[in-house]
Amino acid sequence: MLLDDFVTRSANGFSFSRLQSCSFAKHVATDFNPIHDVDAKRFCVPGDLLFAYLLSHYGLTKHLSCTFAGMVSADVLLHCEQVSNELRICDEQGKVYLALQQQGEASHDLSVIEPLIRDYVQFSGQNFPHILQPLMQQHNVMIHPGRPLVIYESMALSFEQLPTAKVDLSLADSSLQVVGKRGNVLLEFVLTQAGRQIGRGEKRMILSNLQPYEEAQMQLMIAEYNRRKSLVNPQC
Repeated sequence: MLLDDFVTRSANGFSFSRLQSCSFAKHVATDFNPIHDVDAKRFCVPGDLLFAYLLSHYGLTKHLSCTFAGMVSADVLLHCEQVSNELRICDEQGKVYLALQQQGEASHDLSVIEPLIRDYVQFSGQNFPHILQPLMQQHNVMIHPGRPLVIYESMALSFEQLPTAKVDLSLADSSLQVVGKRGNVLLEFVLTQAGRQIGRGEKRMILSNLQPYEEAQMQLMIAEYNRRKSLVNPQC
C-alpha cells in the first residue's frame, strides 16, 4: 500500500514519526514546507498524510468533507472514533485533530483510491509558490518570510459518480480574502475521469502573520523553496 512506509501501527493505535512525515511531504506530496522537516523546531505531521490515512483505510464516498482541528506532533499515539457519520482522529486524551464527514455510496477500491490520494496531495503540496504567490501579489500581502505559516482548514470532494479509474485534478479557481494579518484562501478544482468531469473539490487554508507584499523578499522565499527542493534525498 502507498502509506505503509509512512505510518507506525500498534495494538493501541497509530502514529507518524518525523522521518515518516518528512518523507511523505517531500516524496509523495512534493511539499517543502519547513514545518515538516525532520529537524523543524515547530514540527507537525502533514495534514494531507492524516487525510490520506483515513481515505485509504475507510474508503472514498460520493461526498466527503474534512476539517483540520489541530497540528499533530511526531510520535503522538492516535486512534479513530466514529461519531454518527463523522470519523475523527484523536489522541489518548481525546483531543480531535481531524474530522471527516462521509455521505453517500462508498468505494474501497485501492487501485482507484491510492492514485487519487497521490494526485490530490501533489496538487495540494504545490500551493506555494505556484498558486499562493500570485494571489498574495494581487492582494498586496505576503506571509512573513521568517515565520511562514500556512494552515489547512478544510477540504471537500463531491462526485456525481464514484470513479472507477484514474482521476485527474485541475485547478478551476483560486481566491484570497484578507482580514487584518490573516488570509483565507479558497482553492476550487475539478475532478475528471477519461476527460469527463465527474466531480468537484475545494480546499481552504489560512495564511497567518501577513505583511505588506515585497517582491524582493518574495523572490528570496521562492529561491529558498527551490533550493530546499533541489536538496531532497531518499532519506527525506
